[in-house]
Amino acid sequence: MNPRYKITVSYDGTAYSGWQVQPRNRTVQQEIEKALNQITGEKIRVHGSGRTDKGVHARAQVAHFEMEKNVAVKSLRIGLNALVDDDIRIINLAKTVPDFDARRHASSKEYRYFIWNADLVPPPLRMYRTHVPSPLDVKRMRRAAKQLIGRHDFAAFTANAGRELETTIRHLTELRIVKRGSEIAIVAKANGFLYKMVRSLAGFLVRVGDGSIEPGEAKSILASKNRTCKVATAPPEGLFLWRVTY
Repeated sequence: MNPRYKITVSYDGTAYSGWQVQPRNRTVQQEIEKALNQITGEKIRVHGSGRTDKGVHARAQVAHFEMEKNVAVKSLRIGLNALVDDDIRIINLAKTVPDFDARRHASSKEYRYFIWNADLVPPPLRMYRTHVPSPLDVKRMRRAAKQLIGRHDFAAFTANAGRELETTIRHLTELRIVKRGSEIAIVAKANGFLYKMVRSLAGFLVRVGDGSIEPGEAKSILASKNRTCKVATAPPEGLFLWRVTY
């Protein structure tokens, strides 16, 4: 059995069509696999803890892979970082147990969605903060967020990815709003997330914050199990995969 490796990857998703390999688009997974091929000569599949969409970033994505060639982990990490572009960095690489699975063994994930709530976005932040110029009432957003915490069917807060799911029930253990000056961060932690679920939660909370929707509607939207225009998908640039816990 070939050794299995666990990696933690940080990336700026601006230039990529997401994490997962796609036939005609450049992705983060594809770039790492290409670098591994250059180092080892092997065709290696890298398995991530989950997908991120086009333009979404990661502070700490976790993945695993196997390879035949014996390369010291320090040299392998240095080699990978030398071959991938500067907007991808392997921040940790280590051998792991043979059955480690980055997706199946994850106990929770944390995403953070960043909003810049002011007239103008500072240019260095424009690809990492979603601009909302109209004033947002954080107290209203927090009241709505509290109603969404817990084990619920989040069918109303996911987009149709064209694939069937066993269940749309997820346990959202944390959904809090942090405001620092013009920056508002939505911190979401759960045992797993549905397709575009965090961006849907963020889009809904923004509409609550600007007064378009009442905070109390969170419960009725959950109960409906149907996606409606009340739940908008927020833009991708404000979203970061922050942490994966095992």
